[in-house]
Amino acid sequence: MARRKKKRRIIENLNMTAMAAEGKAIAKKEDGKVVFVENAIPGDVVDVLVEKNKTDYAIGRVTNIKVPSKDRIEPFCKYFEACGGCKWQYLAYEKQLEYKQQIVKDVFQRVGKIENPNLEPILGAEKTQRYRNKMEYTFSHSRWIFQHEIDEEVEFAFRDALGLHVPKMFQKIVDIDECFLQHSTGDAIRNAVRDFAHKNNFSFYNLFKHTGFLRTLMLRNNKAGEWMVLLAVSEDRPNDTFAILEHLATNFPQITSLNWTLNQKKNDSLFDLEINNYKGKPYITETLESLSFRISPQSFFQTNPYQALELYKIARDYAQLSGNELVYDLYTGTGSIAQFVAKNAKKVVGIEEVAPAIADAKLNAQHNNIENCEFLVGDVKNHLNPDFAKEYGQPDVLIVDPPRAGLHAKVVENILSIAPKKVVYVSCNPATQARDIKLLTEKYNLIKMRPVDMFPHTYHIENVALLEIKE
Repeated sequence: MARRKKKRRIIENLNMTAMAAEGKAIAKKEDGKVVFVENAIPGDVVDVLVEKNKTDYAIGRVTNIKVPSKDRIEPFCKYFEACGGCKWQYLAYEKQLEYKQQIVKDVFQRVGKIENPNLEPILGAEKTQRYRNKMEYTFSHSRWIFQHEIDEEVEFAFRDALGLHVPKMFQKIVDIDECFLQHSTGDAIRNAVRDFAHKNNFSFYNLFKHTGFLRTLMLRNNKAGEWMVLLAVSEDRPNDTFAILEHLATNFPQITSLNWTLNQKKNDSLFDLEINNYKGKPYITETLESLSFRISPQSFFQTNPYQALELYKIARDYAQLSGNELVYDLYTGTGSIAQFVAKNAKKVVGIEEVAPAIADAKLNAQHNNIENCEFLVGDVKNHLNPDFAKEYGQPDVLIVDPPRAGLHAKVVENILSIAPKKVVYVSCNPATQARDIKLLTEKYNLIKMRPVDMFPHTYHIENVALLEIKE
């Protein structure tokens, strides 16, 4: 018997009234059910296709905007509808900041159970386009086709793509000619690689069958205008790989670090791959205040260096160091925050599980003539414990900057056990930050917080929080 198709359910004339986490707008039906809607903003009146229908809430996406919000603006990127990079382009920047501030407050009330968090004004970005210093592009044998291209029966010379993933459809790649996230030199480099590959009939990766020569392309740049390229291929063809790299070296003198790697795994992660330097240095250097940071292809570094400086300033101000404190910097990455606060501390101990990042952190400290930082490779949940504190000293201040998943339960437990006087929590996910801080309030008071907009035109938000131990 054939399986019965689910009936598409459309809710008409929904009035959007607020914003929720992950960039969804909120509406309430007449029966009181809450509906979370993608691609809508407060003030819109829309028809919504329900994609998930639960007892007390539903999730859907806009199929038709009946009445646009007065805050809607025209998106600046032609790939806006399919690409997942800048999903809030249709929202005026001042309103983006307003909603991000409200989202942080709401999540701390709802998840953290803190009714009136002391939330300082969000720090907006002066540079709202071309602010990223890192982009990762994917090669695909079959590009995403837009509806207007289908309607117009467009014929393509090539069906290959070099671009960005379509949200929720990981195997679908939007072929990109221009991206407003990174400096325009990145567009020129990416397009040159695509054109050279087409001219030489190089195959693009098949994300379903895991076949094809060209796989991913990572571009990094610094504020000084230097560029790093990392080309990942899935077939061991050194002559063809070197031909692409030499083409870039000849045409782009801005590239000061030209690298490649062979990736024959089923995933695109780089941390466990051997990186080969073809030309130039195996790193680029970014400067923040008087400090310089060496960034290798596998290192983590804040992708918005302009706002990263402001974020680090807030973390340093919250720590209120006098020069006598022992500081632990957990998830230290390349040691950027650790070195940023080091001149005001007695000593800083940084922990990070990515070995190449720690190697960079040590070199950075040496280059910056910082002698009071010690960097260790290891998983924070396995290293941070009372025995560690006995060996390295009782910390006065703990700075944590974990990934989106937040702190492991074991890390929270050991922070409470070690009990430093202050915790400065830097987060890229206020929801998990609120969850963790709720647990930490067993021994700590939440003193204040400040959101920082690191990613304009997206719903992502960083938040810095200061906790002090209860007397």
